[in-house]
Amino acid sequence: MAHETSEDPHRIFRQYLDAVGLHGMAAAEAAGLQPTEWYALSLIALTGGITAGDLAVRAGLTTGATTRLIDRLEKAGHVRRTTDPADRRRVMVEATAPTFPDIEDVVAPARRRIAEVLNRYTPEQREVLFDYFTHAAPAFREASEEIRARAPRTRRPGRKPKQGTARADPPAAKHPGGPG
Repeated sequence: MAHETSEDPHRIFRQYLDAVGLHGMAAAEAAGLQPTEWYALSLIALTGGITAGDLAVRAGLTTGATTRLIDRLEKAGHVRRTTDPADRRRVMVEATAPTFPDIEDVVAPARRRIAEVLNRYTPEQREVLFDYFTHAAPAFREASEEIRARAPRTRRPGRKPKQGTARADPPAAKHPGGPG
């Protein structure tokens, strides 16, 4: 596959984000999951367990959609529901021990290729890169929450918004994480 290059930092960053998103979709497909299921499993595994309500907020789903998501993951043997030891009224979702035993096979190509990329950098440069990742991840999560908060409530995935339903803000200056 040819590598597109551009000197425009905005374009380079967008291509990077698109590639990361594409990888997530491909990994989900390889695992036999929908992208939202893949994301939820990753989030559950990274947190060690999360309340159903927090999962709904982090995944941007309604409580009903989150319940159905957890039902599917539980039926497939990926997660289990438990009660929160601090508040027995709350439902916790945690990964089962072998949540996805073939995960290493699924992510191996990306790990190998990204390791090759990272090996091009000095330890000091990698430190800067990982500092960026550390700060960029929460920034993207916060931006996602902001986007969802501003989105029209009647919009369903896969459908174009109706005319006049989206807020029209003045155009922002171009920055790496912004639209085209």
